[in-house]
Amino acid sequence: MYFFTLFPSKVYLYWLYYMENTNKKIKNDSFCPLDSRFTQQELPACKPILTPKWVISAFLLIGVVFIPIGVVSLFASRDVVEIVDRYEADCIPSNYSRKEVEFIQSSLDKTCHRTIRVSKHMKHPIYVYYQLDNFYQNHRRYVKSRSDQQLRDKDSKDKISTCEPEDSSNGSPIVPCGLIAWSLFNGTYSFSRNKQKLNVNKSEISWKSDRDHKFGKDVFPQNFQNGSLIGGGKLDISKPLSEQEDLIVWMRTAALPTFRKLYGRIEVDLNANDVIEVVLKNNYNTYSFNGKKKLVLSTTSWLGGKNDFLGIAYLTVGGLCFFLAIVFTLIYLVKPRQLGDPSYLSWNRNPGGH
Repeated sequence: MYFFTLFPSKVYLYWLYYMENTNKKIKNDSFCPLDSRFTQQELPACKPILTPKWVISAFLLIGVVFIPIGVVSLFASRDVVEIVDRYEADCIPSNYSRKEVEFIQSSLDKTCHRTIRVSKHMKHPIYVYYQLDNFYQNHRRYVKSRSDQQLRDKDSKDKISTCEPEDSSNGSPIVPCGLIAWSLFNGTYSFSRNKQKLNVNKSEISWKSDRDHKFGKDVFPQNFQNGSLIGGGKLDISKPLSEQEDLIVWMRTAALPTFRKLYGRIEVDLNANDVIEVVLKNNYNTYSFNGKKKLVLSTTSWLGGKNDFLGIAYLTVGGLCFFLAIVFTLIYLVKPRQLGDPSYLSWNRNPGGH
């Protein structure tokens, strides 16, 4: 302290000398980029100036493009014919009205008869879906409870470390293992019109990439649903997993708690006012978690299934941009603002940007 008080200027000079030599050493030893216009980001660049005319033109262009796309998308969605029938409450006998879990876990017959009326002509193929609500397939532990290596390779049936708690039964590995396969949807549907059966085509309802690459052609179910607690549907032990398409569809987990999965296709047209008799097996337990079950019949358009969100989103964004273009135009005409001279901008005076 006494030293700094007597010789402040000398101490400062020594400190500057030390720092200058240290910085030179660090600069020489470090991996600095080459001193070029490219590495120093001094190349000529396009730096547009957002004048009122450019802003108004951009908003107007977005509005002109988005609004027609939204209208076309909305009409395409409205052309899709969709029938939704919720049945989990109606398919419980009256004497089990407050004991749904007891009924679904019993050995009683779960057959349920439903009647659906077609409101509008439905052109084939008509896709049959089952919809589950309040089922969280995206839960972290549920999603991780599977063995992709076991599903692909018959020699990897012992790879069950990620499948707990449904990894083995009676000391033998379960194929396919994990909670996802264990909770396989086991409801069934059959349809008839005018007492004539409508066949449901269940081939190619899964992704081809899943059948070819994720599920082995030589992997067969083993020890599946043999435990004391049965979670869902059973599998045909004589078919390889690549041909068990209900399982393949179910194993592609949904991101949201409300989801639909493809059950099959009806390959004939349904006319307006047709009455469809549905015989379903209400086997799947959604009552333990207050879930809902729905049967969905739907056609498709060039845009896919029924979904008004895309068209509404395009119309909203396009309409908002068109409105802003009009507002900015009125402001520009009523109260114009003089712009500055762009030649004074630094990048116009020096291409390097300095």
